[in-house]
Amino acid sequence: MSSLSIVLATFNEEKNLTSCLESIKDIADEIIIVDGTSTDKTVEIAKSFAATVITTTNKPNFHINKQIAIDKATKDWILQLDADEHVSKPLSREIKEKINDKQNSINGYWIPRKNWFLGRFLMKGGQYPDYTLRLYKNGKGKLPQIDVHEQAVVEGEVGYTKEALLHYPYKDFAFYLSKWHRYVRFIAIQLKKEGHLYNPYFALKQLLFLPIYWFLLTYIRHKGFMDSWQGFVFSFFSALRYPASYIESLFT
Repeated sequence: MSSLSIVLATFNEEKNLTSCLESIKDIADEIIIVDGTSTDKTVEIAKSFAATVITTTNKPNFHINKQIAIDKATKDWILQLDADEHVSKPLSREIKEKINDKQNSINGYWIPRKNWFLGRFLMKGGQYPDYTLRLYKNGKGKLPQIDVHEQAVVEGEVGYTKEALLHYPYKDFAFYLSKWHRYVRFIAIQLKKEGHLYNPYFALKQLLFLPIYWFLLTYIRHKGFMDSWQGFVFSFFSALRYPASYIESLFT
């Protein structure tokens, strides 16, 4: 039987962590958590699940801390999670089947993800299946640690699971806005480093072309309107990140 490491990076996740770890306690052979010096009960909760906790700084790009957790994993396979994600029972069973299948040469698996947004899972607007590469053989996967929305890079062949990971990222709209602004600020820093801010074409693209294109793509082409008013709100703010990050980069 193949063994499984669950790895996470956390910072002040006491409201999410218990349900996340409850969802994987039956499939985890070890839990590695890299914590960015939380000031709440995150570490206490992690240790109650017998997790190995490594304390470090809370870095702007949290993928750096995720990679630290990945590097510390000792089991055959790694499942990388965020504290606001749950592994359903059907997905747990499928993960066990995948990692114990000795007949294939697959080194990693893309997992579809359902994203909960203001009272419902978004199933349109490009938000589902929202594949994320989270399950891979130890030593075969790593994070580039460049962008907050990057995927793992896995050496060799990769496959797909059928069952979905459940993602609960926003407890309310105010929390969504705070995370949205944190992401916008991260993009603004990247834009400033690239050095194109005062190029008229680049400015026009960020302020006008990209937000219009993105809204039409997600809300019309990918049928975000079928997710009711939540679909509109998500498409609107997803498009707004382009002009918002450009404007913020001018003052960063």
